[in-house]
Amino acid sequence: MKALERHLQLLLEARDWKRLGKEMAALDPSRAAGIITDIQISRRDLLYRLLPAATAEAAFEQLAPDEKDRFIETLRTEIRGGAENPAAETEGQAPVGVLPGRVLRRLLDTLTVMEREALFHYLGYDETCIGRLVGTGFIALRPEFTTGEALEQIRRYGTGTEHLETLYVVDGSWKLLRTIGIRDLLLAPPERPVSELGGTTCTVLRAEEDREAVAARFRNGGPASLPVTDTAGTLLGVVSLEEILRIEREEATEDFQKFGGTEELELSYTRTPLLSLVKKRAGWLVVLFLSEMLTASAMGHFDDEIARAVVLALFVPLVISSGGNSGSQAASLIIRALALGELSQRNVGYVLRKELLSGVLLGAILGAIGFIRIVVWQETGLYDYGPFWGWVGVSVAVSLLFIVLWGTLAGAMIPLLLKRIGLDPATASAPFVATLADVTGLVIYFSVAALFLTGKLL
Repeated sequence: MKALERHLQLLLEARDWKRLGKEMAALDPSRAAGIITDIQISRRDLLYRLLPAATAEAAFEQLAPDEKDRFIETLRTEIRGGAENPAAETEGQAPVGVLPGRVLRRLLDTLTVMEREALFHYLGYDETCIGRLVGTGFIALRPEFTTGEALEQIRRYGTGTEHLETLYVVDGSWKLLRTIGIRDLLLAPPERPVSELGGTTCTVLRAEEDREAVAARFRNGGPASLPVTDTAGTLLGVVSLEEILRIEREEATEDFQKFGGTEELELSYTRTPLLSLVKKRAGWLVVLFLSEMLTASAMGHFDDEIARAVVLALFVPLVISSGGNSGSQAASLIIRALALGELSQRNVGYVLRKELLSGVLLGAILGAIGFIRIVVWQETGLYDYGPFWGWVGVSVAVSLLFIVLWGTLAGAMIPLLLKRIGLDPATASAPFVATLADVTGLVIYFSVAALFLTGKLL
């Protein structure tokens, strides 16, 4: 055994995960049990997780009670110490297996809330997964329990348990077999096994599911709590509907803050310190300010046109703000529809067609208003736009049509593009879309003006 231990230790130090995995897979449960309880080997937790699932569970069961306690304490020490999760250490190799249900349950029952966060990091779960929010306040029953024994279990362990509406039936490895409503249990004869009771229809969440996606599924309500299992079906705990709805509120707040052109606030607005608030807002403002410099560059490119037809400068704020406003409108609608699950990547064609028609109609409405405004001002003497005022009106109207159309399409497509490449659509903030529309709007405006006014004012 000592020679094998030294060999495994050398492979650990060399980080030769491929060979180490093969060596551990070849062990029988008794030898594996001896390896994981030997205090001379570092990172026994990693060796244990490289065992095949069946071997790992059998090896743990072969340990004496005090050895089990020591091994669980070893795992707790590694987790508390912030050990890297073994899946991350495999560096491209096949990911290691999950901890057996018995071991995982022993850990979960003895860890604090913060330590459970560290455990799920250690297990390789993403920070946004629903598994990191599991609570241990539930009642588990064995299938061979009678109804009377199940009720005794509830009396014994139910104190302080928040959710007793649903009971969870698990096997010896803590794999979730079925769920039972408390009403079915109370109405059943005392001698009847719980395995014969009618199971309730219950959604089972996987620990790796994204919490935002889970929250979207239960936006309109659901059961008071839902079970969460790992990839092997082990019952990790429960997540309450209240917690799921809290997640949705946080995600909606985060998206709203991002869309407004600021970073997410960790605390509420009233609790966020002034300097922290400035820091969160300054980044986007600087980026947008530098982007708006392109507007000045675009204006400079059309110096000659502005010098020869000063009247064109009068409509610059009107024209470019219309593009930014239409883009912000479209972006807000699409981002919210994505958040609610009303749209997906499969709807790109539908969105494109709808926003194309919307942009044309909105642009035509604003263009008509702009043209009428020039006509009224010219005819009433409020302002003299010169002998070619009609062509100026046409230039403004056509420019508004194309600028609003472009702003609408950009505002609708950018969130979908961000989602396709794996980024948060909410980062397509209103200021960002507006800035993009400003710069491109100027180019469109002066290009259209040049088309209609060359040989006249230009």
